[in-house]
This record gives sequence, C-alpha cells and structure tokens, in this order.
Amino acid sequence: MLSQVFYLLRSRADGKYLSANPNPDSAVSYLLMFREDYDALSYLNAHAAEVADRFAVESISGSSVKKLLERWGFNGVGVVQDPLLPNIEFLLTKN
Repeated sequence: MLSQVFYLLRSRADGKYLSANPNPDSAVSYLLMFREDYDALSYLNAHAAEVADRFAVESISGSSVKKLLERWGFNGVGVVQDPLLPNIEFLLTKN
C-alpha cells in the first residue's frame, strides 16, 4: 500500500476531502480513496452528478496517507472497490 498511488475527491469550495461516516450514531469518519482517477470520477457521476463540477481529483502516495489522516482527523480510510454500487472497504487506523 505504501508504494501505491490513490486518488481522492476534494471540494473546490472549501478544500475538504470527501469522506464517509457509515454509522451516523458514531463520530468515526473515513477518508474515501480510489485506486484510479477515473473511478473517482465515476463515483461522482453515479452518486452526485449535480455537484460533480464542485470536486477535483487529487492523487496521493500511499506513504503520505497517514499524515493526511492525522492532519484532517480521519479515523481510517474507505477504499472504494466498485464506484458504481458503491462497494467500499473500510479500514480503521490505530490510535
């Protein structure tokens, strides 16, 4: 995972990253990551076409993910396996 490149969706308006909170009763949030840039765009077009132009795709190396999680306060990552369903694998980081 460290040598891999991931793609993130970032708001053009406020710079926040697209995240998921699978349990609304919990404050745990996961940074959504995609394996390909076109998967990120497919996800937007399938689930948020009306606001797709408000996001930019940004790449990040696997080795930089930990620092980004710490800086933004995410509890883990959600790696999108299939952007159309969506099928997401959630991984919680240790504190």
